[in-house]
Amino acid sequence: MKTTALTSGPAKPIASRAPKRNDDRVILHFDYDCFYASVFENANPALKRQPVGVKQKSILATCNYVARARGVRKLMLISEAQKMCPELVVVNGEDLTPFRDVSKKLWAFLRPHSWNGRVERLGLDEVFLDVTDVVAYNVELLNRNALRDSFFQLERQDPEKGFSFDATRFFGCVQPPVDEKDVASLMENPLCARLLLASHLAGYLRLKLEDDFGYTSSGGISTNKVLAKLAGSVNKPKNQTTLLSLHDDDIQDFMDGHKLRQIPGIGSRTAQLIQDHVLSTNTSDANTHDLELGGKVTVHAVRTHPGMSADQLERILERPGAERGGGHTVWNLLHGVDPSEVKEASDVPVQISIEDTYLARPLNTPAEIVRELGALATSLVRRMRVDLVVDDPDPSDPGPRWIAYPKTLRLSTHPKPKQTPTGMTEGFRRSSRSQALPSFALALRGESAEAVGERLASETLLPLFRRLHPERSGWNIAMVNVCVTNMVMVAGSDAAGSGTGGTGRNIASMFRTQEDKLREFTVYDNTPIEDTITGSSADGVDPTQSAAEAREGEENVWEVELPADAAVEPGGMSPDSDADAWDDGDESQRCHICGHTIPIFALSAHERFHNISD
Repeated sequence: MKTTALTSGPAKPIASRAPKRNDDRVILHFDYDCFYASVFENANPALKRQPVGVKQKSILATCNYVARARGVRKLMLISEAQKMCPELVVVNGEDLTPFRDVSKKLWAFLRPHSWNGRVERLGLDEVFLDVTDVVAYNVELLNRNALRDSFFQLERQDPEKGFSFDATRFFGCVQPPVDEKDVASLMENPLCARLLLASHLAGYLRLKLEDDFGYTSSGGISTNKVLAKLAGSVNKPKNQTTLLSLHDDDIQDFMDGHKLRQIPGIGSRTAQLIQDHVLSTNTSDANTHDLELGGKVTVHAVRTHPGMSADQLERILERPGAERGGGHTVWNLLHGVDPSEVKEASDVPVQISIEDTYLARPLNTPAEIVRELGALATSLVRRMRVDLVVDDPDPSDPGPRWIAYPKTLRLSTHPKPKQTPTGMTEGFRRSSRSQALPSFALALRGESAEAVGERLASETLLPLFRRLHPERSGWNIAMVNVCVTNMVMVAGSDAAGSGTGGTGRNIASMFRTQEDKLREFTVYDNTPIEDTITGSSADGVDPTQSAAEAREGEENVWEVELPADAAVEPGGMSPDSDADAWDDGDESQRCHICGHTIPIFALSAHERFHNISD
């Protein structure tokens, strides 16, 4: 039987259709204005009317708006910034402790205002709040006959805790703009009503941040994280923007005006590949760090390019090691669709990361590696004991307790980018190795952070480094990062839920007991280790090195940059403490319990032997 097609032309691929956006949520985004500079200004109010730049080594990590008005920009060399603005006040921002402490304090204030507990910190100066529940509750409380005298209730159990507001107008700016006389009719639209109330909640919180803590901020209000973040960037600083979708094309028109690289979630490598396809260019891999990548095409140009679709983006982004589905994710982002959830608030970080950079003086000798790994490991242990340990009020066994502990230790490095024959600079390529965090790193009583850090460096990090860089020298290392992750909550801890913290079990004593029980089965190797590490280097780190760019774009990381003069204290790790880390022969690693050198393939079985209980 002959059949006839029901369509007059080729069927349009489903993947090329605009994805459907879910507008059920209400998301707030806060971005603290010039956060690093504001911390110094709050500590010293005399700086508020002066141009202030925050340096990290030889560059300005950021600067305040007074300095920006005079031509100063972040990531400028300090020498260039001072020529541009001779009266620039430069303050040292290499110690991130004060920024981290203020960030936690502001986050703790914002946290209770999300009833569903979804409060996500992005870096030190940005916060997402999912306020869907609290806004929906207050929409039901609105008196449509007295909108000007509305009251926003902040707690279900306390009807008097909240603030008054005028529900006939939005707080702050609106995109696209609306006439105030039309707001009353817009309140008939459930989405507009929810976003209007959310704008007043955002405005209330921003004013409290300024009045009670001294920090101004920019805010974005929309229905997902990407739209809220982009909306908050429209009217900066010290302002906020609510993104409405009164018509079908409002959100798409808003997205189309952005450069591709401005869209959160689209990185430089992805932007490069898409831009090359749209412009029919071939950007060299050596120039993948160029800030112009993705800055030459708009979302509209990409979205309307002939043949562009989610499937086409998938083919454009296809390369060895690329994650499947990336094209569909980018296609969604181009249309303002972002289903990612705001992460639930937790007192425990996802990971703790310590790094330093050596662009001006790369690391090339074992002695330099030993010195820097020792310093980084010691700083890492200190941060673990600050962020993951609480004092136990139990009088029967007082002392510090872990509320959570990491399972994985990761070492990452990357060499200094090389110059290509054409004069371009290669992109940064990071290499990483991970392994289980040894139990001795969790010892609290009787073990100083310095002692644990030195042991962690010599017995764990040095072998990891050797596996990353089997050569004996000449690595030209420009960055070293040490990280612990895969956090495990300790039984009895309440830190992940309510945020009240918890005492937890004393797992440090468990590890001590384990070592005592296994002592009689432990074989110690007292054979002297041949000294194969030679060479020396200048003390300290060159002040022209910078770690500012290394931290760009990282999410959910509580990170510390090592001060420029950081070094292992006298009496610390000797350069020959693990000299056999560079010995020739088969891959092996020293057991952290008995100290014996075990081949890599047999290490897991050897550790199971130690775990046998009596």
